[in-house]
Amino acid sequence: MAVAPDTAADLVYRIFDLQRMVRCVAAASFRGQDTGVALQGVLRYVGEGESRATHLAERLGVSAPVLSRHIADLEEQGYVIRRQDPDDGRAQLVALSPAGAEKLRRIEEHRAVTLQGYLSDWSQEDAEDTARILARLSESLKQSTRATAAGPITIPTP
Repeated sequence: MAVAPDTAADLVYRIFDLQRMVRCVAAASFRGQDTGVALQGVLRYVGEGESRATHLAERLGVSAPVLSRHIADLEEQGYVIRRQDPDDGRAQLVALSPAGAEKLRRIEEHRAVTLQGYLSDWSQEDAEDTARILARLSESLKQSTRATAAGPITIPTP
């Protein structure tokens, strides 16, 4: 059964409201840190494994020049390492340095403790259900985004 238009509209509103609140919480809890929210997001994706800068830009939904500035900032702070892609000398591979891996660990630990405090009136079951539903929503959106990016399916006529 398809989602009703009113339900979809309400869900969009709630997702944007959640995004706004997450940004506010992140900004408040990381004031004075050497990495802002944007750089922390880049660290998280780089922390998933070495990859091409262009691939990271696509995943983050930012332009190559924006990502390049973020990577340069993180490299200057000693959190990432860049090297040329051995398969394509024009491309760069980006990975976390040991200091970057430790920084990411501390950021994620801090975020978890902060969220745990905010959700002190939630049950474990509510938190698990929410995590499951958010994961499902994210996966559905990823699949839809990939399908849209791939373009319409055309079936050749004989």
